[in-house]
Amino acid sequence: MSKIRVAVFGASGYAGEELLRLLLRHRQAEITAVTSRQNAGKPVSAVFPRFTGLDLSFVAPDVPAIAGNCDAAILALPHGLAAEFAVPLLEAGVKVIDISADFRLRSLAKYREYYGEHPAPELLKKAVYGLPERYREALRTADLVACAGCYPTSSILPTAPLLAAGLASTEGVVVCSCSGVTGAGRKVDLPYIFPECNESMRAYSVTAHRHLPEMEQELAVAAGVPEVRINFVPHLVPLNRGINSTIFLTPTSKFSDEAVEQAYKEQYGNAPFIRFLGKGKMPDTKHVTMTNFCEFGYTFDKHTNRVVLCSCIDNLTKGASGQAVQNMNIRFGLPETEGLL
Repeated sequence: MSKIRVAVFGASGYAGEELLRLLLRHRQAEITAVTSRQNAGKPVSAVFPRFTGLDLSFVAPDVPAIAGNCDAAILALPHGLAAEFAVPLLEAGVKVIDISADFRLRSLAKYREYYGEHPAPELLKKAVYGLPERYREALRTADLVACAGCYPTSSILPTAPLLAAGLASTEGVVVCSCSGVTGAGRKVDLPYIFPECNESMRAYSVTAHRHLPEMEQELAVAAGVPEVRINFVPHLVPLNRGINSTIFLTPTSKFSDEAVEQAYKEQYGNAPFIRFLGKGKMPDTKHVTMTNFCEFGYTFDKHTNRVVLCSCIDNLTKGASGQAVQNMNIRFGLPETEGLL
């Protein structure tokens, strides 16, 4: 088959850099455009020296000029801005895979509460949530894919099967996550410069992080209930990349080690990027860095009658760009792992 022609919009950030790394080794993808308003006309290697020798330059984000030469557009743009590009690209017949938060939430009211007014509300119902392990079949025919966020990916993947199987309660769910600094984006901002982050760890957005409604939405879908409310406490840690999430659940009467094993087997038995470690084995970010894997394990605390799940992903790969490529592979009928192993 002919190669998928891919345009990357907003390619000068960390997610854009990661997309280029993955797409350049993808045997069925051809990069036809990489956009950046600030760097238009510059060689990609001038911004990312790791790509020295690559004959590719940034161009202005001119949708009419780009749309005619691409089959898929991956949007690595800020929320709000991504939707403005998604609309004309979809109208031009391009499949859109969005890494931003613009189309993840089904509720317009929730989007307004956490992000402000939505620039293209009519598209919310058309978007397919881009978490392949949960929505693989719907992704095969999606024109607009809303890639799952990094924190939600690390939390939903280990938690959803237990809620879906009725092994854990939807009440009292607590998620405590630690993320590397690249999760904040490629920008010069005081809280993220080296002297502020190094040898330090701090919680932030403890009661109002923008990923909270996304996590609650998807856990409610998994559990088959109208609403789930959770505590989500994110932390910034002195790593370049990686997320470690610890999730606390209350077991139901159905809970057992055998039932847990069965629930994960049924949900993820054929999922190429899930590494379920089993009971008593905890993941480590260094084992998933620069990969598209989600690795998790669990234990049961008899003292508090709580199930403790621990998961790790790379926030730039499985949490963003790798997930986008995985979704693209599914949409275009390619092996899910192409370009990602």
